[in-house]
Amino acid sequence: MTTIETARLILRRWHDDDVAPMAAVNADPEVMRFIRDGATRDEERTRADIEVWERHWDTYGFGLFAVEVRATGELAGFTGLAVPEYLPEMLPAVEVGWRLGRSVWGRGLATEAARAALRFGFRDRGLAEVISVIQLGNTASERVAAKLGLCPHRTLTSPGSGRTLRIHSLDRAAYDATDARNATGTANAADRADTAG
Repeated sequence: MTTIETARLILRRWHDDDVAPMAAVNADPEVMRFIRDGATRDEERTRADIEVWERHWDTYGFGLFAVEVRATGELAGFTGLAVPEYLPEMLPAVEVGWRLGRSVWGRGLATEAARAALRFGFRDRGLAEVISVIQLGNTASERVAAKLGLCPHRTLTSPGSGRTLRIHSLDRAAYDATDARNATGTANAADRADTAG
């Protein structure tokens, strides 16, 4: 079992009782606005997604973490690393992503969680580069990506939704150069301004 603790969060593998709270996150149209075609997902679809995420861990040795708020035990959503198979032109690549419920937005938790996931990828799994795939117009997630050191790299069209995606990237050398600042696990005042989770 892989578990990471930050100042305010626990990143861990998925449990059966995570399905309902993650489904509640997925059922919020505002959360899902910039995810694929913007469609919400019900509990059945969420359960299937979690099964896929867990298999990804078994296949690659990394994956999406359930993000739990340490103070309350609340499941906030997810962050972590995945192979973006839905974007074949970007392969081979590893994507860092995050999706947190609105109840925890605006507190810098997306940045804190994704920062821990990046450290895991670069330090524990030896990745050479990580990308982030963000729909054009999702300024909150672009702010998170910038705080993590990811830089805009290129744009492309999503084959599933037809929406425009901006690819951000961060290589190992750039990560190493900013590791001391990015790996603190704490949120500064700028981090708290993000609303992507």
